Amino acid sequence: MSTPSAPAMSPVELLRWAWRQLTSMRTALLLLLLLALAAVPGSVVPQSDIAPADVTRWKEQHPDLTPLYERLGLFSVFDSPWFSAIYLLLMVSLVGCIVPRTAVYWRALRSPPPAAPRNLARLPAYVAVETDDTPATVLERARRELKGRHRVVSAGTTVAAERGHLREAGNLLFHTAIIVVLLAFAYGQLFGYKGGAIVLVGKGFSNLTTQYDEFAPGSLFDPADLPPVSFTVDDFEVEFLTEGPNQGQPVDFGADITYRETPEAAEKEFHLEVNKPLVLDGISVFLVGHGYAPLVTVRDGTGEVAYRGPVVFLPQDSSFASFGVIKVLEAQPEQLGFDGMFFPTYSFTMERGPFSVFPDALNPAMSLLAYHGDLGVDDGDPQSVFELDTSEMEQFEKADGKPLRLDLAPGKKIELPDGLGSIRFDGWQRWVKVQVSDSPGKGVALTGVCLALLGLMGSLFVRRRRAWVRVTERDGRTLVEVAGLDRSAASEGLDDEVRRLAAAVVTTTPDPGVDTGTSAPDAAGDDMEVKR
Repeated sequence: MSTPSAPAMSPVELLRWAWRQLTSMRTALLLLLLLALAAVPGSVVPQSDIAPADVTRWKEQHPDLTPLYERLGLFSVFDSPWFSAIYLLLMVSLVGCIVPRTAVYWRALRSPPPAAPRNLARLPAYVAVETDDTPATVLERARRELKGRHRVVSAGTTVAAERGHLREAGNLLFHTAIIVVLLAFAYGQLFGYKGGAIVLVGKGFSNLTTQYDEFAPGSLFDPADLPPVSFTVDDFEVEFLTEGPNQGQPVDFGADITYRETPEAAEKEFHLEVNKPLVLDGISVFLVGHGYAPLVTVRDGTGEVAYRGPVVFLPQDSSFASFGVIKVLEAQPEQLGFDGMFFPTYSFTMERGPFSVFPDALNPAMSLLAYHGDLGVDDGDPQSVFELDTSEMEQFEKADGKPLRLDLAPGKKIELPDGLGSIRFDGWQRWVKVQVSDSPGKGVALTGVCLALLGLMGSLFVRRRRAWVRVTERDGRTLVEVAGLDRSAASEGLDDEVRRLAAAVVTTTPDPGVDTGTSAPDAAGDDMEVKR
C-alpha cells in the first residue's frame, strides 16, 4: 500500500514559506557569509574601475581564463548582478528578521516574570533548605537580593525573578548594526568616488577628472563636486633592506608634498606615507605605490628631437623590473614605438636573460624592442599608454633577421637602422601613485561596526535566566525552595547562583525594618544540596 503524498502548497502558502525561510536568522547568517565570500574576488582579481592597466596585463597573461572571468563579472565584482543580488537579499532578510523579533522583544519586556512551576524540584538547578526565619522575612530577603539585577514579582508565598533581556537586545543591535553598515557602504558607493594617478616627483596634481589615470565615481556622484585640492610632489624617499632573508623589501617610503585646499589658500606641507594619508574635508590622499620613469631622448629620421622626457614604467615584480611603452607620435617620416623593460639593478645570465637583482637604482639599464610605422592613435580608438599597438608597425631587425634589441645604459645612444632616428637613455626619476577618494558613509559604517561588536558581546555574554523562591511552613519551621532556569543553551554557573541565592535568603544578618524571627544556622549554606 503506497504512502499518501502531502498535498501541494498553494501559491500563497509557497510565498509564505519562502518568506519565512528568507527572514530566518539562519538565512541571514548564510547570506552574510556569502557576501563576505563574494567580496574576496574583488580584492584578488584586478578591478577595471580601479586598475585598468592591471586588468589588461592580467588578460594578456591568462587568455584562457579571461572569457570566463568576463562572463562572471569578476573584473567588476561590486557592480555585478550576482553581488547586488546577495546584497539586496541580505538587506531584505535582515529587515524581515528584525521587525517581528523587535515586536516580540517589546512584548517580552512588558510582561512580568512567569509564575513559579508547581514542582520546583524538576527544574535544572534546585535547592531546598529549612530555616527558623519566618516566611515574611525570607520573602523580603529574596526580593531585596533579586531586585538589583532582576525584574521581581511577588505572588503569595513565591518570588519570581527574571534577568538577561539584554541578550536579545544585543542580538537585535547586532543585526541592526549590520544594516547600518550595509546602508553606509551603499551610500558611499553611490555618492563617493575613487581615483588613482601617477605623479612624477617634482610635478603637481589637481583634483580634476582629466588628471586621473583611472577614476571610478559613484552612480550619483557629480564630478563637478570634486574639491579644488591640488598638490605637488616635492620629494620621495625609499629605503630597502640590503641584507638578510628579506633583502630588497622596503623598510619605509614616503613623499613630501605641498598642497592647497583651494586655489586661494596658503600652501601647506605634509609627509605622505603608506599608513599616513592626507585627510581633508571631502578628500583623502593615500600613497599606494611608487616606481621609475626613465628619461629618454628620441630623434627621428630628420635628426629633430621628436620626444624628450620621462616615461612611466610599471613594476612587474619585487625587484622593480618595470615594463613601459614609448610612443613617438611626432617622428618623421614614420612614427616610432618602443616597449621593453627597465632594470634598476641590471644583471644578466644565460638562463634568465636580463633581470634586476635589487629594487634600488644601483645599476640602471633599459632593454627595448623598437618599431616603426603607424601607432594607430589617429583611428579614434582609445589606447592605454602602457600598450603598444604594433598591428600597423614593423619591428626593427638585425642583419640576420632577428629582432633588434636595444640595451641602454645611462648616457648611451643607439642609432636605429635605415636612418630612421636614434634613442638615448638620459637617466631616470621616480614617480608615486596616489589614490584620491571620498567615502561619505565611512563614519556611519565605523559606528555600525562598533555597535555590531557591542551587540555581539551582549548576545554572547549576557545570560537569560529565571529564578524562583518559594517558602512554606512545615512542622513549625520554614522550608525555602530556590530554583533556577537558564533560557540559553549554556547553563554554566547556574548551580552556584542558586546556592548563593539560597544562602542569602536564610542569612542570620538582621535586615532593618524586617522582623527576622528566629535565626537560621550560620552554616545554612553548607548543608545545601543542588538537585538536578
